[in-house]
Amino acid sequence: MSKSKQIIWRSPTGEVIACVEKNKVMQENLVEIRQICQDALEDAVLMGCDEQQVRAVFTELIASLENPYQSNE
Repeated sequence: MSKSKQIIWRSPTGEVIACVEKNKVMQENLVEIRQICQDALEDAVLMGCDEQQVRAVFTELIASLENPYQSNE
């Protein structure tokens, strides 16, 4: 993902999230997540870990995130 890529966020029903503050928070979160992942990748590679394995672990970690607001109906 490009550092400057502007994402159009959508609701579960497909409506565009137009609130400036919500979009600002989402963009700031992505910047923070990217930097943390970049730092962790650099640390791992410097310590001799396999880059592709680290990327796979990051992907698995993201896939395992749980939505605490999801209804259990």
